Amino acid sequence: MKRRSKAELRLVSELIKNCRRSDRELARIIGVSQPTVTRSRLSVEREGLVDYTAVPNFGKLGFEIMVFSFYSWRPEANEKLVKNSDTIMRKLSEFLKDHKNIIFTSNGQGLGMERMMISVHKSYGSYVKLMRDVRQEWGEYLSSTNSFIISFKGDIVGRELSFRHFADFLLTEH
Repeated sequence: MKRRSKAELRLVSELIKNCRRSDRELARIIGVSQPTVTRSRLSVEREGLVDYTAVPNFGKLGFEIMVFSFYSWRPEANEKLVKNSDTIMRKLSEFLKDHKNIIFTSNGQGLGMERMMISVHKSYGSYVKLMRDVRQEWGEYLSSTNSFIISFKGDIVGRELSFRHFADFLLTEH
């Protein structure tokens, strides 16, 4: 991993907080010249360190729940994955095209599970349908599933979904 300068990390942090600011304004905040910000911004964009995507307020957009789903695969399914990874990745790609409310999915480890998915739903019925589709499409591979459901109408939210705090954390960790 390439070592980042403090100015470059400050730029990434400021872009996370508000990517709509001009290079001139960013230069003033960071304390470098505008051409330096422009070069650095182009560099971090080219390297994929930042991606300009708005973080929506799902509740205000009419979504009711966010679900973290965890999956454990059968041992023989992992063997199939190794032998037929291209086929399974194509199948996953098609599944994700048909289920655009899945906002993240990945392999991982914890809670006795090896895979996870984050999805958003306008209703509990939408979640039930997705889980039915998962079992129908991937059931032969699954050993167990668990879900953690978050209501966007909940009365206790410790921190809204945002990356602003991460932007500050980024500067303390380097």
